[in-house]
Amino acid sequence: MENYKKIIEDIYLDLKDVEDTGKIADYIPELAFVAPDNLGINITTINKESFGVGDFEKKFSIQSIAKILSLTFAYKLEGEPLWKRVDVEPSGNPFNSLLQLEADLGKPRNPFINSGALVVCDVLLSHLENPKEDFLNFCKEISNNTSLSYNEKVAQSEKSVGFRNVALCNFIKSFGNIKNNVDDVLDFYFHICSLEMNCKELSQIFLYLADDFYTTVKGKRILTMNEAKRINAVMLTCGFYDESGEFAFRVGLPGKSGVGGGIIAIHPDKFCMTVWSPKLNEKGNSYKGMLFLEKFTTKTASSIF
Repeated sequence: MENYKKIIEDIYLDLKDVEDTGKIADYIPELAFVAPDNLGINITTINKESFGVGDFEKKFSIQSIAKILSLTFAYKLEGEPLWKRVDVEPSGNPFNSLLQLEADLGKPRNPFINSGALVVCDVLLSHLENPKEDFLNFCKEISNNTSLSYNEKVAQSEKSVGFRNVALCNFIKSFGNIKNNVDDVLDFYFHICSLEMNCKELSQIFLYLADDFYTTVKGKRILTMNEAKRINAVMLTCGFYDESGEFAFRVGLPGKSGVGGGIIAIHPDKFCMTVWSPKLNEKGNSYKGMLFLEKFTTKTASSIF
């Protein structure tokens, strides 16, 4: 672990003064208030050793990183039939694109683009009595962290500008692949994206994807090894929208980004790592986050390839 500690500190110092050519996701009004120069990193190993540097204990809106949690919950409840509703293919299009839905008859290409995440939310709505509360409780249980909460201001801020998501949800509904009320699906979706965590909490909550023997407080597995393998595979191929190939090429780990500037990366059987830097590149992924992880996997030779 000391080795990781030194490497993380060294890369952090290297990157701190690198010019960040990215831009904050200010199209969501509430995210415009986040200080652009935040930079936090945390790594947690499967032995539960944890080390962070920089702004790793500042909470931020995890945005699309939450799509892994909603997918995990839906997969647990729905099982394999889930994949009849949402595919596992890279889209090659921006995360909020409507283009492929027409040709694919309302079946989203993967669960990490907005259309796919909306279908996953719809699946959860069909299973849960109190969706927002039940989802939050699921996240608290798998992370053994009772302090998790939504940021209501961010949720409402997303709702106020979420016209593209409203269009996506209605369009999928027209093909019969949204079963519940569109407003309810959207409200749930905006709330899961507003979930707040810091780098340390994020690197701990996703240990179930890194550790074959990870169990919750109640001693139960969150996913089977086979299910965890499949989610990691979708993260590797689809976790960074139309830049997923670039991330696999440069970093070589399954991962997922969010427009709040967070990125999580998993090395199966070793660790989960989180980087947070709010300024995004043109594809919607953290500019310094991508750079940090590329330098880290190069220095530690910890790509899965």
